[in-house]
Amino acid sequence: MFKKILIANRGEIACRVIKTARKMGIATVAVYSEADKDALHVDLADEAVCIGPAASKESYLVMDKLIAACKQTGAEAVHPGYGFLSENAEFSRRLEEEGIKFIGPKHYSVAKMGDKIESKKLAIAANVNTIPGYNDAIAGPDEAVKIAQGIGYPVMIKASAGGGGKGLRVAYNDAEAHEGFSSCVNEARNSFGDDRVFIEKYVLEPRHIEIQVLGDSHGNYVYLNERDCSIQRRHQKVIEEAPSPFVDPEMRKAMGEQAVALARAVNYESAGTVEFVVSGATKEFYFLEMNTRLQVEHPVTELITGLDLVEQMIRVAYGEKLPLSQADVKIDGWSMECRINAEDPFRGFLPSTGRLVKFQPPAESTDAQGTTRVDTGVYDGGEISMFYDSMIAKLIVHAATRDQAIARMRDALNAFVIRGISSNIPFQSALMQHARFQSGIFDTSFIAKEYPQGFDASMVPHDDPALLVSVAAYVYRAYTDRGASVSGQLQGHERLVGDDWMVVRLKPEGNEHHAVTARPIAGGYHIEYQGKAFEILSNWQLGQSLFVGTCNGEEFTLQVERHKTKYSLFHWGTRADFMIMSARAAELLALMPEKPAPDLSKFLLSPMPGLLRDVAVSVGQEVKAGEKLAVIEAMKMENILKAEQDCTVKKISAAVGESLSVDQIIIEFE
Repeated sequence: MFKKILIANRGEIACRVIKTARKMGIATVAVYSEADKDALHVDLADEAVCIGPAASKESYLVMDKLIAACKQTGAEAVHPGYGFLSENAEFSRRLEEEGIKFIGPKHYSVAKMGDKIESKKLAIAANVNTIPGYNDAIAGPDEAVKIAQGIGYPVMIKASAGGGGKGLRVAYNDAEAHEGFSSCVNEARNSFGDDRVFIEKYVLEPRHIEIQVLGDSHGNYVYLNERDCSIQRRHQKVIEEAPSPFVDPEMRKAMGEQAVALARAVNYESAGTVEFVVSGATKEFYFLEMNTRLQVEHPVTELITGLDLVEQMIRVAYGEKLPLSQADVKIDGWSMECRINAEDPFRGFLPSTGRLVKFQPPAESTDAQGTTRVDTGVYDGGEISMFYDSMIAKLIVHAATRDQAIARMRDALNAFVIRGISSNIPFQSALMQHARFQSGIFDTSFIAKEYPQGFDASMVPHDDPALLVSVAAYVYRAYTDRGASVSGQLQGHERLVGDDWMVVRLKPEGNEHHAVTARPIAGGYHIEYQGKAFEILSNWQLGQSLFVGTCNGEEFTLQVERHKTKYSLFHWGTRADFMIMSARAAELLALMPEKPAPDLSKFLLSPMPGLLRDVAVSVGQEVKAGEKLAVIEAMKMENILKAEQDCTVKKISAAVGESLSVDQIIIEFE
């Protein structure tokens, strides 16, 4: 077996590969950019080599630097992870020429299947169902519009070297085709160094189903069942699960056999994924693309099959045979994965960067009910950079049934503490509770249809608000008891504290007032609210973020945050803000005038930290509602800012190429 391998990647996937290599007794070499010098994967690896500045095109995408790092450290093989150079045939070929093993398919397989245009032609030749479209590179936006008109809207514009939702747009008309083509070209060039774009028909009501395949150098192939990746936002996967609630055994077999036939056609060696789009109405499936690498969502396949896919990739690269045949592949229970991203779901999912003041994922565990697993590349106190992808962790669960997997995921999300940046955990919690998601009847348009105006707190109503009020009273009483009995010096602190208060829930549409009584009992507090008693028992300690306890014997987990006189509770995606005070103080609070928010309608503010790539207007220009104003790049994605109303540009306050902070003024209007 290899003695030492280099991981040509960063973050979560680099840490994931290191974990398996360590289990196999293989030494690891990490590479890192200047921005990643304190990253977790650098700390976990046996050796680490700096390969350049923060920008990917100056570090992680530079083949010469990666090959030099292999020679410097004596690494015998390279695992590329996903993204960056993982599907770059030239990188695979150059490693081969240098006598360094590429832990992935051979360069000719990468070239044939990694190129989306060529792979579609190969699929057609192999009699695999493919989507109607234009399979050659397109010269410009005007040609893109003509082609889209010929195919018929809606169409999907895709970068040939794309992946991860980058370089991909859906267009429903000429204007969207023109703009979408330009954005795809720019994203593809910046992310993959290849700006070729093609167009195909967009299948309505589609399910995104992918088949995991494994092949070795001895001609053996298996498919490891399917993953359902239909829950997507802006064509990026949000939740993945295996198996699919939509796929029956006959469809699984048909798709699996086509996936293997495609892999066999290019002598595929390693783990790979064949992606299909499936009609929800007819169950007809069409080949989308083959990802010649490990997928982000590979853990859900691992948990239902019992296989370590990274280990299999390493063993195949070393020349070993696959350890199983198709008859050995089973489906054990149900697995589900939530991508935990650094983005603010309450501000249109804009990227959120900065310091992780607190990062406390749920404990990894395996018990009689299932498994909870966390794959991450960050740590408490670390930094989320604007230079790289927004995903900071993957939360994966496994249980006997789909319903049990959903329940386990809900509990795990409740226990995932992130402070300092915003995350999409509230949105993930809302999805887990959504009736359509729980039913298993959905398609890739699920999020767009269910949240057409975006996501806000009103979309996560708590089904047991009495629990939140009771815990708020518990927490306040615990803090007050301690404050009234410092070192046990004050006597009669019960009289000073009192049992009766008013809990004020702070809400934008108007505060709610709740009269409560809280008195101490053994192991917790007895709460009386709206004529009902709630006995809350817990080992919670003051200052802890995680509150685990029971309410009238029922277990629960939520999060608590204290802001001087205010308390925030987080549970099942809901954030509830409270103040606790006397009834008289609550009356006075209600009489206080509210300070109106400043009028910012005359400014275009940066909604996120990022790089100002383009300002599309000039001083004095009259702009119509909906016109493009500026483009900001953050976390490898282009974000187009458009005018909300007709206006005239008075001043441009930021320069193209400038790094922007949140709410920084870009344009001022008359």
